[in-house]
Amino acid sequence: METTCDELPTLLLVDDDAIFCKVLCKALENRGFKVIVSHSVEQAIPLAHSCQPELAVVDLKMNGASGLTLVKVLHELDPATRIVMLTGYASIATAVEAIKLGATQYLAKPANADEILAAFGHLPNPDVSFNAQPASVDRLEWEHINRVLHENGGNISATARALNMHRRSLQRKLSKQPEQPVQLGWNNFQ
Repeated sequence: METTCDELPTLLLVDDDAIFCKVLCKALENRGFKVIVSHSVEQAIPLAHSCQPELAVVDLKMNGASGLTLVKVLHELDPATRIVMLTGYASIATAVEAIKLGATQYLAKPANADEILAAFGHLPNPDVSFNAQPASVDRLEWEHINRVLHENGGNISATARALNMHRRSLQRKLSKQPEQPVQLGWNNFQ
């Protein structure tokens, strides 16, 4: 995981999940990319200035600044940079914001290397209208619970306290995952 530029296409990978980064970095390197890894927006901005990547994979929610901040910086550095935003907490509002700031595609986690590379192939069209169905209340609740669970390091008891909910009720809600949300990207905006 070098941080120098060379002849291979440069891809900036920014995610605070070290294991995910390690696996995805190896998969992308095997597919012919020079991968530069960062675990925060604050670390990624100087790397972006020094290497100016052609491609970027950015997690939305990390410790510190939001991935949306980095999308904006990358787009200002070079509007031709292809950016895929990843998140475990997909919502239409953040997808729209990411696309407006310059992201090429918005994918819900987990996404593998092939899905991410396919996402770079989508061409954004700012003139398309947005016609996605809003997420169900059950889906939004489930995503919120999972976000709080993640913030509490997977601790069910701490999450239940944070949500002012009985631990057993929380476990039942977590076990009943609602319908999968639509994977958001430009192909869904047409």
